[in-house]
Amino acid sequence: MRIGILTGGGDCPGLNSVIRAVVRKSHLEGFETIGIKNGWKGLIEGDSEVLDLRSVSGILPKGGTILGTSRTNPYKKPEDLQKLKDNYKNLGFSALIVVGGEDTLGVAAQLFKEGLNVVGVPKTIDNDLSGTDYTFGFDTAINIATECIDRLHTTAESHNRIMVVEVMGRKAGWIATEAGIAGGADIILIPEIPIDIEEVCNLINKRHKRGKNFSIVVVAEGAEFKQGTKLIEILQESKLDEFGHVRLGGIGDCLAKEIEKRTGFETRVSVLGHIQRGGTPTAFDRILGTRFGVKAVELVKDKKFGQMVSLQGNKIASVSIEVAVKALKTVDMDLYEIAKVFFG
Repeated sequence: MRIGILTGGGDCPGLNSVIRAVVRKSHLEGFETIGIKNGWKGLIEGDSEVLDLRSVSGILPKGGTILGTSRTNPYKKPEDLQKLKDNYKNLGFSALIVVGGEDTLGVAAQLFKEGLNVVGVPKTIDNDLSGTDYTFGFDTAINIATECIDRLHTTAESHNRIMVVEVMGRKAGWIATEAGIAGGADIILIPEIPIDIEEVCNLINKRHKRGKNFSIVVVAEGAEFKQGTKLIEILQESKLDEFGHVRLGGIGDCLAKEIEKRTGFETRVSVLGHIQRGGTPTAFDRILGTRFGVKAVELVKDKKFGQMVSLQGNKIASVSIEVAVKALKTVDMDLYEIAKVFFG
């Protein structure tokens, strides 16, 4: 049996642990593993390499992906889709393991409907994929964000400043919420709840009245301002990527300016950006990625195609890829209510 594997979308800590696990488990089963370079782009172009035990030796602690990645959408051009299907056949794949987030797995779900044998592995630092309790990469991201928030506390307190920390999170505020709770943020703003700037400033003023002359405000990049009945989204640019997404960013700067203008308190902004998904994965993400990779090969062996591996409780199970990408998993409001106990 010949198994292909590709990684698509944004890079993410723990990807290499999945690749390593797929190769090692495949080797034990007597399967051959072929790595596809740069996500769907590589399968369109037929860019691949044989992965053996030597290929994956020493990659467990490394961030990113040894296979490379891209945000290529094969459904944008009919000729690209046909090339992809031809290369899948020419490479002699019995199955393809697809590691990615909503967009990458959305393509996988469609390809399964069209007859390709695919198995999905959920990957996103945003933790916003349905069908799994956690995605690998998320734990690393919140640990990095928490450390940064911890460090900003000291400079905020020393200078009596408001510090606005912008973290990743396009449509779901999991990173902002969990890193904000762990880092002792005074206000957490997420895409699920529109920003009421008056309420934000009131909470900051409340802190100052009780002698706290600094505040930490954590905001997800996809959070929107409430302006009457309208929501205002802040963009770096309006150009769409291949999956129809705009480039977010700048909410932290806008928020900081509004806070300083309305409260009179000196306000600074720190944008964590790609630092959240770079570098060495945590032990949790290495273990979860490893478990996902082994389970993916087991699904291939059992011919359970069209399935995505999933963490449910402490067990690794599987769910339909189509169901997993149908709706985003947004922040649990019970968790956010806990965070609000510490606002202001």
